[in-house]
Amino acid sequence: MRGTTGALIGQARAALAAARIESAGLEARLLVAHALGLEPASLLLGSETVHDAPLLPALLARRAAREPLALILGRREFWSLDLAVSAATLVPRPETETLIEAALAARPDRGAVRRILDLGTGTGCLLLAALGEFPAAWGLGVDLAPAAAALAAANAARLGLAPRAAFLCADWAASIAGRFDLVLANPPYIESAAIAGLMPEVARHEPRRALDGGADGLDAYRRIVASLPRLLGPGGVAVLELGQGQADAVAGLAREAGLAAPALRADLAGIPRALILEGDPPAAAALGKKTFGVAVRDE
Repeated sequence: MRGTTGALIGQARAALAAARIESAGLEARLLVAHALGLEPASLLLGSETVHDAPLLPALLARRAAREPLALILGRREFWSLDLAVSAATLVPRPETETLIEAALAARPDRGAVRRILDLGTGTGCLLLAALGEFPAAWGLGVDLAPAAAALAAANAARLGLAPRAAFLCADWAASIAGRFDLVLANPPYIESAAIAGLMPEVARHEPRRALDGGADGLDAYRRIVASLPRLLGPGGVAVLELGQGQADAVAGLAREAGLAAPALRADLAGIPRALILEGDPPAAAALGKKTFGVAVRDE
């Protein structure tokens, strides 16, 4: 394709709109900038400049086939961090930032958090965001997929956080010994039978292992929650991402594991998204009386 930047954006917008892509105008600008090797903000100037954009038709075809925009661009922002993404991991989502908000609310003394564990690290988004907020901490990210662990390590290096982070290929916490001040996890929580009905960007293009939570969506939670009593150090906190409607079920698993009543924090849509647990019963009981955005019942 060849044309002025304005013409290229117009053609891209029309192609995306025909494919029923929401936010076709914004995505057209991002894809044109990517095809030209420019920053999107630079397209606001020089709209009459003529460019060759031989890569643009293929990029538009990929997006029309409902490949996620982030995978096409190869990057996604999370907690103001610019992260590389790939088909080996979930694309970081805004609602997952709720876990960082919850961790900060539960542990306002940022210097007191020294050891962080991120189970199912994917891009490393949670661990790297947490390391940015807890400056005295060192962190370990665990993922079953070697490609995911390698991507997370590369993101840590790009962000200057490699000296404070390590990454391990393992099956959840099965290979982990030691205790942590903060445990984070965004596990697969979609019911197996529901995956085919998800939006195409997710069902067709994101790794099933990072989505499939088993018949009831709780398989990963059962393993993670059962490991928390040995992973949490004195005063340690775990923050788990929840799927919609899963708060009571996962809270029940926590009680079975000997963890005190949880607190919850809602995302911007008002959905209970972050489950906050402590292993120390007195501290956890006090934490359970705080709402962090969602009313919590004492059981």
